[in-house]
Amino acid sequence: MSKSDMVTNPPHYNQGGIECIDAIHASLGDIGFIAHCRGTAMKYLWRAGLKGSRAEDLEKADWYIRKAIEVSTKLEKTSC
Repeated sequence: MSKSDMVTNPPHYNQGGIECIDAIHASLGDIGFIAHCRGTAMKYLWRAGLKGSRAEDLEKADWYIRKAIEVSTKLEKTSC
């Protein structure tokens, strides 16, 4: 498994064909999910380099920021 896969699609976050991130989004709704993504990105930025690879932590923070942007953009398009 490549390093990229561990950032974008780690196998330990998939159980029974359901991605954990999708279950979180479904349970929190869009606004709650955006808040979750922001908080998780902050966690990875805060600990970058303190536990494992600094670059991987920064890539994970970026992944969550991009998810928050994706959902925010969708919300903005549907509210216009």
